[in-house]
Amino acid sequence: MTKPNILWICTDQQRWDTISGLGFEGARTPHIDSLIKTGVAFRRAYTQSPICTPSRASFLTGMHPVAHHVQRNGCDHFPEHLELVPKVFQKAGWRTGLIGKLHLAATQRRIEKRGDDGYDEFYWSKHPYPEKDVSEAVRTAHDYQNWLVEKGVDVDEAFAFASEALADGMPTEHHQTTWARERAERFIETHRDRPWFLSVNLFDPHPPFDPPAEYMAKFDPKEMSLPIFRESDMARFERFRGVDQQSTTPVDPRVLPPEGKAMTVPEGRESHDTPPDSYDARRIKAAYYAMIALIDDMVGSLLDTLRRTGQERDTLILFMSDHGEMLGDHGLLYKGCRFYDGLVRVPMIASWPGHTRPGISNALVELVDIPATLCEAAGLAPMEQDQGRSLFKILTGNAPLDEHRSHVISEFWDAISFPGSRGSRGSMYFDGRYKLCLYHDAGEGELFDTETDPGEFDDLWPVESRKDLRLRLTEESFAAFMMASGIGPKRVADF
Repeated sequence: MTKPNILWICTDQQRWDTISGLGFEGARTPHIDSLIKTGVAFRRAYTQSPICTPSRASFLTGMHPVAHHVQRNGCDHFPEHLELVPKVFQKAGWRTGLIGKLHLAATQRRIEKRGDDGYDEFYWSKHPYPEKDVSEAVRTAHDYQNWLVEKGVDVDEAFAFASEALADGMPTEHHQTTWARERAERFIETHRDRPWFLSVNLFDPHPPFDPPAEYMAKFDPKEMSLPIFRESDMARFERFRGVDQQSTTPVDPRVLPPEGKAMTVPEGRESHDTPPDSYDARRIKAAYYAMIALIDDMVGSLLDTLRRTGQERDTLILFMSDHGEMLGDHGLLYKGCRFYDGLVRVPMIASWPGHTRPGISNALVELVDIPATLCEAAGLAPMEQDQGRSLFKILTGNAPLDEHRSHVISEFWDAISFPGSRGSRGSMYFDGRYKLCLYHDAGEGELFDTETDPGEFDDLWPVESRKDLRLRLTEESFAAFMMASGIGPKRVADF
């Protein structure tokens, strides 16, 4: 089999229902849609954590958080004994590169500590914003900022809007997504004569909601649907007030802010990491879709580069996101220790023209399945630590399109730190119909029948007549997490 190039595009905080080619209104993603025509789109792909670092650690190692133990954003370091899939490809002779986020360790006021990650070329930009009060070494490590300086941009002035949760952002020509496109095109062109592995890890559509003005102008807020919401969401949230969530109080997304403003912010809010306490939900959704539209145009440009350089049929393209965004559903914005589909269900499309059999899969899949899939596609042995299950036979039409896993799991443990956070521990078990969410430290739970209640409104957890179902799913969840908890070093002796 031909050794494929790997073009792995990972967005940050992109919901599953944002791909127009899968029938979702509001989003406009014609270039991403084109991947569905040559590949497989997975409609039920689930992240192993609704937070960046534990999710990324999972899809780069092929391990569940309960096994790799990288549960938090802002870790001091990444464990040296864990192998990352780009390292596997580097050792096998692929030229490897990263553009954008790695986000496996802390970066605040310092350069992210890199282990033996396997990337030959490293164009790092964890977030678009300029580094403040840091050493020159940290400042010059930020490749996107260096790119802006080369273009004559006064970065402090250009990012004056950055404390706002909703704003017109950097112009397209100076946007981080444009920087990523330019770096990726150069990498693809430079290494056309050998197999390569390129990770393009974008910051968008992570908040703040700040697309370029020209992209925002393409989306009319009046045409956006409101988030899914019922009055009962406000009351039910009281049970989970002790569970970490960036939205500390739910907001009725049907109610506009006072005086026609786009939003109001909590008193003393210091950054965009704290959601507004009232907002124009339609305008926020329009901005979110505008950010994705810019990403879509980047995808289109990279596809053109592959065609122009004769590499289209030699390249496996994977498009996905690390986790989702509440976007006003159930009165919540941003993310936290909750397991609604808006947070844990993500887009995932894989295309290798001439090798993948096009289709739309309804199989339950996990992001932890990615390393095994890429290794099998490249003819490489899976990592010894890998807990994932390869999707490659589904991609090539050699396995049923809609069959893969009997269940998926996701978890949260003290994953993000913000004023008032408590270090919550939560887990999700989903068998394709019933979703069980356990909040272990809070003594609470949720149970949804997604067949009859796809919006996840009717919580069956406290319903006495569903007690037996709750007990069965709790036992199944316990077994699933025990089997994913990791077995330690390789056995080399029989005694």
